[in-house]
Amino acid sequence: MFLHWAEQIKYLVGIFAILNPLGAIPIYLSLTADRRPAEMHHTAAKAAIAVAVILILTVWVGDSLLSFFGIGLPAFRIAGGLLVLLIAIAMFHARTSPARQTDAEQTEAESKNDIAVVPLAIPLLAGPGAISLVIVDAHQAGNWPEKLVFSVGLVGIGVIVWLVLRLAEPIGERLGTAGLNIATRVMGLILAAMAVQFMADGLLALFPGLSH
Repeated sequence: MFLHWAEQIKYLVGIFAILNPLGAIPIYLSLTADRRPAEMHHTAAKAAIAVAVILILTVWVGDSLLSFFGIGLPAFRIAGGLLVLLIAIAMFHARTSPARQTDAEQTEAESKNDIAVVPLAIPLLAGPGAISLVIVDAHQAGNWPEKLVFSVGLVGIGVIVWLVLRLAEPIGERLGTAGLNIATRVMGLILAAMAVQFMADGLLALFPGLSH
């Protein structure tokens, strides 16, 4: 039982790290700079709900998508690991990876009236890296009761995202640019280690001889 909960917590920590809501604070504040506090709070709530819905849907349909495209989990682990590693490397440099949002998408976002779902929830927070991570973790969870527990944990992650965005201004002022960058780099380190483990597990599953 303890190992079961330890695994669930490990999955959720990794997902929180790749969502990196602290790192999204500067972008969120810049996109909502001309809005009233009530509008900013509505945007934060809507984005958090969208993040939770996207990730929970991924938990339940991820395996079906892999089966539909004929993709084995080991190959997906390697591909997902590479993607997560690229995002982690960008986080080491305290910048947003093009795998999450390109400059063109950032420019387009600045002209949108509603930025809660696109680009804030997806791809900035729940981007391809987060979705890949959830698919692998959900597969590891196995049966539906464990997936249900995992989904409840993702609701908790959504609440944390909402709190971070809701308190974006005071958090940004308290931590400053240096503090936010340090937090981003720490999360990047966690992600890099997870990415390497993903790729190693995928390679060992595809090429068992590598373990000898």
